[in-house]
Amino acid sequence: MSTSPRSYEPQAPRRVAFLGLGVMGHPMAGHLARAGHRVTVYNRTAARAAAWAGEYGGSHAPTPREAAAAGGGADFVFACVGNDDDLRAVVLGADLGNGARGADGAFAGMKPGAVFVDHTTASAEVARELHAAARARGLHFVDAPVSGGQAGAVNGALTVMCGGDGEPFAAMKPVAMDFARAVTRVGASGAGQLAKMVNQVCIAGLVQGLSEALAFGRRAGLDMPLVLDVIGKGAAQSWQMDNRGRTMLDGKFDFGFAVDWMRKDLGLVLDEARRNGAQLPVTALVDQFYAELQAMGGGRHDTSSLIRRLKA
Repeated sequence: MSTSPRSYEPQAPRRVAFLGLGVMGHPMAGHLARAGHRVTVYNRTAARAAAWAGEYGGSHAPTPREAAAAGGGADFVFACVGNDDDLRAVVLGADLGNGARGADGAFAGMKPGAVFVDHTTASAEVARELHAAARARGLHFVDAPVSGGQAGAVNGALTVMCGGDGEPFAAMKPVAMDFARAVTRVGASGAGQLAKMVNQVCIAGLVQGLSEALAFGRRAGLDMPLVLDVIGKGAAQSWQMDNRGRTMLDGKFDFGFAVDWMRKDLGLVLDEARRNGAQLPVTALVDQFYAELQAMGGGRHDTSSLIRRLKA
């Protein structure tokens, strides 16, 4: 996967590691390399890491610890993995049972004062846990989930919402801007993950509303591409309408953010709501609609495939 051309703000190259080279991490790490940083990558599937190094000219390591320690130690270790358990594994090492962890986690290889920046969409609880573990080791941890999807990662246009201490955030921000259009600290440790949950609640409701509107308009016999043009100039306008409205009408769901990933994210949201007492009836309902899509074999379809339920 090649990243699109973009300009990078000139800055001193830093030594960085990037852990996790999926559809998001691969281009994000690529932007760091193209910006001139010295990048060492790690991926659970080693062949992907070797392929990335061949494409971008960086290096790859067999464990997170070795990636973090390469070249005398990374100033910043970025990660984008699947979930809380994956994150603990790359940070602290593999789970050996009985509460023990292996010695192959990134923290074991990071030099004092280095900053771990987590772009995984995970729980606020694990962010706070790893923030405390980092401080105990003389390290820093910033939770920094992203919004913008695969296209945002490829184009270097992600929105990054961060939680953690002010000084490490200020240090990492110029580097993260090499794959982002906005990097903002929204509060203390865990606040970045909570902000991402707010983001996903908004998206879930918007996509369901857009699905119902498109299905209603078709049933009413309207020229829906024309209607989208008209209402997109008024109060109904949204990113989802602009970028997914026509593809939903065309039944195209082979891009963007997958249903399986949204269900994982909404699970985090609903767990947090049970803890803090928030009422999320619409979000819970849309989560079940996404479960129906999974049962229909659409787990890897884009989240805009909600319209499939309505037979529009």
